[in-house]
Amino acid sequence: MTAATLTAGPARRNAGTAGRLLGGLAHRLLPLVILIALWEAATRVSDSPFFPPPSEIAQRMRELWLSGPPGHLYFTADAGETIVPSLYRMFLALALSVVVGVVLGMALGRSRQALAFLQPLLQFARVIPPPTLVPVFIVLFDFGTQMQVASIIFSAIWPVLLNTADGARSVDSLQMETAKVFRLSAVDRMRLVIIPSALPKIFAGLRLALSLSLILMVFSELLPGTSDGLGFELTNAKSTSDLPTIWSVIVLLGILGYLFNTILLAVERRVLARHRGARKANA
Repeated sequence: MTAATLTAGPARRNAGTAGRLLGGLAHRLLPLVILIALWEAATRVSDSPFFPPPSEIAQRMRELWLSGPPGHLYFTADAGETIVPSLYRMFLALALSVVVGVVLGMALGRSRQALAFLQPLLQFARVIPPPTLVPVFIVLFDFGTQMQVASIIFSAIWPVLLNTADGARSVDSLQMETAKVFRLSAVDRMRLVIIPSALPKIFAGLRLALSLSLILMVFSELLPGTSDGLGFELTNAKSTSDLPTIWSVIVLLGILGYLFNTILLAVERRVLARHRGARKANA
């Protein structure tokens, strides 16, 4: 067997993998391409000032955020003043929601009495629309980043907390009995049994929290007293009837939401696959 024969197999497998990836990407993007083409054709025919074509929206997005110098990766100064503050508020609130939600959810999930006692209060707080509490947050934090982050946290924490509690509560009793037989400490039981079992529920709550954080981030920046962010850009564009900019912000939010969700799903698949593989190896 020659060296060429030995290298031909891996090369064919790599080519097959690349072909499958490209085919999957093309299959996923095809509906989007068709939608954009139909959108472009429909707006060109209607010639409505309220619905600019995608090509005009893309041009405005490039002018606003992607026409900077190469040294800044083509990002403009407006991108740093608009996109970065919004993402900072969103991810700060999301991180705090995840930390607090997972810790409290684990504690409540492992205590049936505490969860049963607090369940009505948690469900009551969960269904309160966050916008209705904006006056309360303004009184507590005044206008600014603290108020915006607080309003996002109040919305994003519930899916993480409740899903974590549900995951921690539904751990297989056989696994817990096995952990007791092996005399695992409380920390080891939490690290090796409870958290891995609750991870699917935690990620489900995290996906919901991510979507809510993006929505509430924009809403909080539409309020008076905001001086930067995508919501502020949207308000300015609305006051000047700058429809291409309004649509640019809307499209950017859709792109960001899709990108963040795709990244989170990839992380979820990898983390859950690793834990499933470790559990199969230990079985």
